[in-house]
Amino acid sequence: MKATIITIGDEILIGQITDTNSGFIAKALNKIGVDVHEMISISDDKNHILETFAKVQNQVDFVIITGGLGPTKDDITKITFCDYFLDTLERNEAVENHIVALFTKMNFVVSQVNLDQALVPSKCTVLQNNFGTAPGMWMQKENTVFVSLPGVPYEMKAIVTNELIPKIVNEYKRPYILHKTILTYGQGESIVAKRIEEWEDKLPTFVKLAYLPSPGRVRLRLSARGLEEYFLHTTINRLVTELQEIINDIIVGFEEDESIEVVLGKLLAQKGFTLSTAESCTGGKISEVITSVSGSSAYFRGSIVSYATDTKVSILKVNQSTINAYSVVSKQVAEEMACGAQKLLQTDFAIATTGNAGPAKGDADATVGTVCLAIATPKGVCSEVYNFGQPRQKVIDRAVNKGLELLLKEILKNY
Repeated sequence: MKATIITIGDEILIGQITDTNSGFIAKALNKIGVDVHEMISISDDKNHILETFAKVQNQVDFVIITGGLGPTKDDITKITFCDYFLDTLERNEAVENHIVALFTKMNFVVSQVNLDQALVPSKCTVLQNNFGTAPGMWMQKENTVFVSLPGVPYEMKAIVTNELIPKIVNEYKRPYILHKTILTYGQGESIVAKRIEEWEDKLPTFVKLAYLPSPGRVRLRLSARGLEEYFLHTTINRLVTELQEIINDIIVGFEEDESIEVVLGKLLAQKGFTLSTAESCTGGKISEVITSVSGSSAYFRGSIVSYATDTKVSILKVNQSTINAYSVVSKQVAEEMACGAQKLLQTDFAIATTGNAGPAKGDADATVGTVCLAIATPKGVCSEVYNFGQPRQKVIDRAVNKGLELLLKEILKNY
């Protein structure tokens, strides 16, 4: 089965907001065996919407639309839906009761504009929106189902998860699609590809391998499609075992979409360890990534963003003599920063960064792109020096990933 995802909104086309809805919907559909054929972003223009609907009609099984369902006059998706399906709006009592209850709970006055959100095409099946006023709408024309969803991400996600996906699963027979993602760190895409070339050449025809590289990491995604779920699981598990035998030194995780910060967080929580960071050139980015994981408060104590040299000395207690002897961008300074954070925040481990992300050199003479990383552990401190090149954001991203990688390897190796 195939689907097209359409996002409606001028704000997307002018770059005012980034479309994150399509990615979420695509993942949800793919997991239940529905392939996304294309993603389209279009303007808030009635004729443009109608032309796009006509274009995808009978080309795919599902058309999932987000946006344009708000209470204001520029939200025209619902009216356009009626035009396309030769339908009229009617008030849905269940939706109206939900809107009244929602506003009453928040002690807000319900306006007529809000109540009019309960007007839906008479032919549609309503998909309940528990977190907002605009319901989802399911309508079919010939061989294609059109589903209109609100553009607000948390509202859309709830409807997709609780209403749309269960309805598709219950009403349509689909092939099984199984994914397994192997997370690797420390080697580039071309090196990894060379190491597993012979293994990749022997993959079954119903299994595909995708390389998903980002700075400092490569995700290897195995995808299998077929009608027998048990057979797919057995095949994927066998292939992963074979892959482990080839590149086990760079594999850090196996679960789909599980990033290194999630893997690291689970490990720290499982072992009861605590973590802090002392960041200079990464400017707090490592702590941002760590705290993006739900439950990170169980193991992450805090961070010192010691961007200025004197802050390293006054807060982290880096010796001025060390800076004078080795420069502020050095392994020695990184190690003292890590130990300083470890002591100040009373943690088992600490990650420290100091470097020149560019474009200017700052307080040190080290080459632009140079980053020194240190890991303080209960048994001591270790450090490495890298040159991540340019541009600035690449240096920062790679330093963040490498810092997490070094910490993960240190814990796996010694604890």
